[in-house]
Order: sequence, then C-alpha cells, then structure tokens
Amino acid sequence: MSLDPTDARGLRVALMTSLRTNWKLFLIEGIVLVVLGAAAIIVPPIATLTVTFFIGWLLLFSGIAGLYTTFSMRPMPGFWWSLLSAIIGIAAGLVLLFSPGTGAVSLTIVLVAFFIIEGIASIMFALEHRRELPGSWVMMLLSGIVDLVLGGMIFLGLPSSAAWAIGLLVGINMIFGGVALIAMALQARNINA
Repeated sequence: MSLDPTDARGLRVALMTSLRTNWKLFLIEGIVLVVLGAAAIIVPPIATLTVTFFIGWLLLFSGIAGLYTTFSMRPMPGFWWSLLSAIIGIAAGLVLLFSPGTGAVSLTIVLVAFFIIEGIASIMFALEHRRELPGSWVMMLLSGIVDLVLGGMIFLGLPSSAAWAIGLLVGINMIFGGVALIAMALQARNINA
C-alpha cells in the first residue's frame, strides 16, 4: 500500500491547520506541565507517592478488567494464564495502594534496572556504530554512562532514594515535555497552512 502524494499533502495541511487553530490549548497544556513538573521537583516525595498511587489504581483496574474478561471467556485456551495475570495485577495494585512506601521502593528498583539496561545498551550501540555515527557516537556513549551513574546513585541510596527518585524524574520529564509543547505552540501560531 502506497500513499498518494496528494493525500499526504492534504494530511499535512489538515495537521498544520489543526495545530494553528489549537495552539493556545497546546500552550496552556505546556504551561500546566511545567508548573506540575516544577512542583514535583520541589516536593519529590509527594510526586513519588502520587505516581505510586496512580500506578496502583491502574494495575488494580486492569486486573479487575482482566479478571472479568477471563471469566467471560472461560472456555478459551489460556484461561489459567489469564487468571494468573489478572490476579497478579490486582495484587500488585493493592500492594501499591495499601503500602505505597514499599511500592515506591519496588518501582525505584525497576527504575534502577531500566537505567542500567538502558545505559549498557546505549554504550554498546555507541561503540558498535562509532564508524557510522562519527559526529554523535560520543554523545550516545556519554548518555549511556550517565544512565549507569544515575542507576548506581539511586541503587546505592536505596531505600531512601525511593522517596525522591521517581518524583524527581517525573518532574524533570514533565518540565521538558511542557517546554516542548510551549515551543510547538508558539511556532504553531505562526503557521501558514
């Protein structure tokens, strides 16, 4: 299936028109994200608990939905695996909701594992592709090293780092996302579709 160039142009014009029309909404969303991100950075323990509760509710509801679906389709193959998956979702959600401190530590350990795996993968990618990426492989290598250092710092600080790590990182992410939306909104208001 190929895309007709005129269809692509029409799609692009529609996208640009939508961006220009709604630039104020993107600007407001960006500002809200920056404010919430700054709050998360200022008080990371509260942001960490908020994320922990959010993930807890998400897991609980998805486990309940999975349980309902599993019993609705009982004669289907894989019933016991689906049942196990739903029960694990419910149990994990309940642990995060009723023991958020323990949940935050668990989520922080997952975060540490992510940083370590991401760091190793980035370093290996950079080293393997340094010939193809002569201008950027060093930055990728540096990114991998930073990931390993962050993972190590958070791991060595456990369990106390669980109180701030997730909230701080979510706050930083929200600020960067908000700034990106603000920049896009300011650019979109001047689009001539």
